[in-house]
Amino acid sequence: MRLLFLGDMVGKTGRTAVWERLPGLISDFKLDFVIVNGENAAGGFGITEQIHIDTIDAGADVVTTGNHVWDQKEAIGFAGRYDNFLRPANYPAGTPGKGSGLFIAKNGARVLVANIMGRVFMHPELDDPFKTGEAILAACPLGEQADAIIFDFHAEATSEKQCFGHFVDGRASLVVGTHTHVPTADHQILNGGTAYMSDAGMCGDYDSSLGMEKEEPINRFISKMPKGRFEAANGPATICGLAVEISDRTGLAEKIAPLRLGPRLSETVPDFW
Repeated sequence: MRLLFLGDMVGKTGRTAVWERLPGLISDFKLDFVIVNGENAAGGFGITEQIHIDTIDAGADVVTTGNHVWDQKEAIGFAGRYDNFLRPANYPAGTPGKGSGLFIAKNGARVLVANIMGRVFMHPELDDPFKTGEAILAACPLGEQADAIIFDFHAEATSEKQCFGHFVDGRASLVVGTHTHVPTADHQILNGGTAYMSDAGMCGDYDSSLGMEKEEPINRFISKMPKGRFEAANGPATICGLAVEISDRTGLAEKIAPLRLGPRLSETVPDFW
């Protein structure tokens, strides 16, 4: 199975780049399944229902999120209406929407996608991400109810992301980190066969501070006082993500490579597709 994961879409320039490029990527690479993180798609903060719909229409099979999922208040209303919209699974019971789901890829494979949020330097009040991941795996094991299992681990600390990857190694197809908006160079297949990358990066303007216009973040570092709001940068976007080839027999990863398309970072595409 050919899977593409795209990192956080940031603002109009990020989401537009994804919408424009994704149909061609699906066609050119003959992709079976696509996941896009959309938590920063609406002006850098949250996601609207229409943005979710447009991302699915562009070819995404699932949209994941993270700590900004409720920044656009309408998300509370629409989250429960779409099976292909995920919020972090370790939010408290009763939170709108769902944190995981089983989907059918173009090749007929059953793909379990789960969205989990880390607690280190973020939200310590959330449920334990490791226990949450264990419960998800127990309910839908790889090779039984699922042919592939993907975790979007939305977290600040790379140590927490790495430990979660090792924790589920051999029981999941992919653990990919999101949230920090900077693509890491540690893409690898772990000893048990799980593909891993600490952060997929973002789909947005890299002439920025994590997708935001530079002036206000710089001001706050220097003066310690806000002068205005953070605004999403609107320059040309670079698309960042991860390509994974998953065995149809075992559900484990066979090949992994980063994807970067755009003007600011060195471009790279998987050489195995």
